[in-house]
Amino acid sequence: MNRVALAAVKAITKLRPNIKDGYKRQRAVEDASGALTIASPRCRIDDTTVKAPDGHKIPIRIFTPLDVDFSLRTGLHVSEESKGTILLFHGGGWANGDVSFYSDVCMKMAIKLQRRVIGVDYRRSPEHRFPSAPNDCYEVARQLFAKEIVPDVDPDNIVLFGDSAGGNLAAVVSLMARDRGEFMPRTQILLYPLVYDDHSETTIFDSVRDNGEDYLLTREDIVSYIGMYLNEPEDYEDPYFAPLLETDLSNQPRTLVITAEYCPLRDEGETYAARLEAEGNEVECVRILDAVHGYFLYPSVFGFVRDTYRIIESFLDHEPLPHDEDAKWLALIGTD
Repeated sequence: MNRVALAAVKAITKLRPNIKDGYKRQRAVEDASGALTIASPRCRIDDTTVKAPDGHKIPIRIFTPLDVDFSLRTGLHVSEESKGTILLFHGGGWANGDVSFYSDVCMKMAIKLQRRVIGVDYRRSPEHRFPSAPNDCYEVARQLFAKEIVPDVDPDNIVLFGDSAGGNLAAVVSLMARDRGEFMPRTQILLYPLVYDDHSETTIFDSVRDNGEDYLLTREDIVSYIGMYLNEPEDYEDPYFAPLLETDLSNQPRTLVITAEYCPLRDEGETYAARLEAEGNEVECVRILDAVHGYFLYPSVFGFVRDTYRIIESFLDHEPLPHDEDAKWLALIGTD
C-alpha cells in the first residue's frame, strides 16, 4: 500500500466512532445508502420471507440474472438461465449490514457470475444474540436445499457465500449441516471470515496485532462486535461461533477462502483454510494484496475487486487462476 493510500486509511480509521456507541448511526447511514441503489435491467429482484421454527419471518431478497436480447426481427427476449445459486450471508459484525445495503453487491454478483443470488436478512445483534443469526441462516439454507424457496434450484449448484461475519456464518452453516445431516452444501466461499475466539493483544495471530489499529476494522471493533453478539462467556468456546475451534473439520464443502493483506482477520482465515485442507477437504486460499477488510463492497473500478471476481469465477467454474505477472494476489493453497 503506498504512503498516500495508507495515510488516508489511517485518517478514516481514527474518525470512525466506537462500535457500541455508533452501530445504530452506521445502520442509518447504510439504510440511506441502500435506498440509493439503482436496480439493473439485467437483474430481477424479488422479496419474500422464510418462516423460522419460532415463527419469525426471515426476510430474503432474490436476485435473478437476466439474459436480455433485442433484435428488430424478434423484438425483446429475456431469459433467466443461470449457472446456479449463491446463498449470501452479509457481513457487518452481526450488528450492521442488511440485504438492502448489500443489494448493489448482490446484483453485481448475479450479473458477473451469472448465478441467482439470495441475500438473507438474519436477525442482528445486539437485539438478537448468538445463536439467532446462525440459526436463521441455517433455516434459510435448509429450506433452499429442500426446494421450498425456489422450486427449480439445483442443490448441487448452491454455493454458500459470506464476507466477514457473513463468512463466519457460512462456515458455521456448513458445520451445522454436516452435524445435523439434513442437507450438505457442496461449495462455500469465505471472504475474510472471522473464525476464531481470541482477538486480544495476546492472540496467536499476528495479523490482529499488525493490522488491528490503522486499517479501518480495528481489533477493538472486533472485540466490540463480538461483545454485542455473544450471550455468555461459554459461547466463546462454541465451534458454531468460532469454527476454528472445531476439533473435526472433515466432510466440509469445497472451499475458497479469500483474505486481505491488511485485514486483522487475515491469519485466522488462512489458518482455517489450512485446517480444512489438512483434514481432507478440497480448498483454495488466496490473499488479495494491498487490500483492507471490507474491500469487496468497493466499486468495481478498484483492481482488487475485479481480481476477486476473477478468482471467484475461476473457482466456481473449476478453472485454474489466470496467470498474470501483474497479479495483485498471492495464491496460498490449492491454486496451482
